[in-house]
Amino acid sequence: MKNIKQIGAAAMVVAFLGGLTACGDMTTRQRDTAIGAGVGAAGGAAIGGSALSTLGGAAVGGVIGNQIGK
Repeated sequence: MKNIKQIGAAAMVVAFLGGLTACGDMTTRQRDTAIGAGVGAAGGAAIGGSALSTLGGAAVGGVIGNQIGK
């Protein structure tokens, strides 16, 4: 079980770093929206623990991130 967690953590780091390289051509507002959605999804998953709470958190976080730079 410990090996599965380590593999999952390594895959998550690789996916995160790959995602950062995709943000190079984004505008500031697009980047803030993506960051907000990611943070909201993580928060929703931690609080609710279900797919619906993760999606809800991502939606709310994306909207907040989009509106921050206005």
